[in-house]
Amino acid sequence: MSYENILVTFDKSIASLTINRPSKLNALNKETIQELHLAFLALENNPEIRVILLTGSGEKAFVAGADISEFADFSVEEGAKLAAQGQDSLFNFVENLRTPVIAAINGFALGGGLELAMACHFRIASDNAKMGLPEVTLGLIPGYGGTQRLPQLVGKGRAMEMILTAGMIPADEAHRIGLVNHIVPQNELIPFCESIAQKIIQNAPLAISKAINAINANFKEGVNGFDTEIKSFGKCFGTNDFKEGTTAFLEKRKAVFTGE
Repeated sequence: MSYENILVTFDKSIASLTINRPSKLNALNKETIQELHLAFLALENNPEIRVILLTGSGEKAFVAGADISEFADFSVEEGAKLAAQGQDSLFNFVENLRTPVIAAINGFALGGGLELAMACHFRIASDNAKMGLPEVTLGLIPGYGGTQRLPQLVGKGRAMEMILTAGMIPADEAHRIGLVNHIVPQNELIPFCESIAQKIIQNAPLAISKAINAINANFKEGVNGFDTEIKSFGKCFGTNDFKEGTTAFLEKRKAVFTGE
């Protein structure tokens, strides 16, 4: 499948998805959001892909926000629809993928860009990265999950401060408060993410997907995360990967998982 605004490359079991609008600092417009949805869907349905890396083109920006020109004249109803459709097709969609998604934040991650990074399963930043949710400077609030995911990651007080002041924080501050897992020099960002991906790939695919689901369950309203964990734990016993993993352990050999 060909895309106008994103690039998809493969290295064995790792897929790299690059938002490619450098002249717009990789800002998200409707077309890019739709292309990202289609690309993630295709990768999720490809059994050979075990990890997805998401980054932005160039050295300046991961995603510098949404394309404001697309919604500057929207009505109340159109604004609500924009947020609902975006969350459904991309941000919530990414968060709930069975395949792990690592955000490689290679520069500015602002507004919808930071919201997209937060929807990924975890985040690695280059040392030049800057992050923030500046929507209140436009008379808006974050509309793609920012008011929900940022407090989950950094706590209510820090999230309140970041959103209400519209301030940007550097990579080292993002690491200190738990918004990103690691900071590396920019030229080492993708190799570092790939090294983590290789560690994930060594483990059982079905167990990985069930772990993602169980972790996410704790943050969903009306869902008991412990119950989800118990049920998912039990289901693992019915997989070939469980039989292979335990057999390999007892036989003191490396497991060969099939995702079944």
